[in-house]
Amino acid sequence: QVQLVESGGGSVQAGGSLRLSCAASGFYCMGWFRQAPGKEREGVAGIGREGETRYADSVTGRFTISRDNAKTTLYLQMNSLKPEDTGMYYCARAPGWCLKPPLDGNFYNSWGQGTQVTVSS
Repeated sequence: QVQLVESGGGSVQAGGSLRLSCAASGFYCMGWFRQAPGKEREGVAGIGREGETRYADSVTGRFTISRDNAKTTLYLQMNSLKPEDTGMYYCARAPGWCLKPPLDGNFYNSWGQGTQVTVSS
């Protein structure tokens, strides 16, 4: 059974940074998603088999997705945070490997419980 456990969320002021972690029981194509209250879930970043990455336009240049294969831990470094980055952040795993990771949540079939990120202005 796939286990994904996120951590690292918190409350920061605009302009601050946070690093989210996701301890996984194994890797395939991985992604980070977020959902703000009253809004649909959106894909934030993904990482593929060979390390290819994809980012939502809203976070490009500010967020970095990475993984530690030895620790089977996925990370999301978030810099220059904005109030609109506020939401619950989820780690997700696809049922297989991919090259260019999609940011469509329907591609992923395993999800963590989420970690809350709150950015104040």
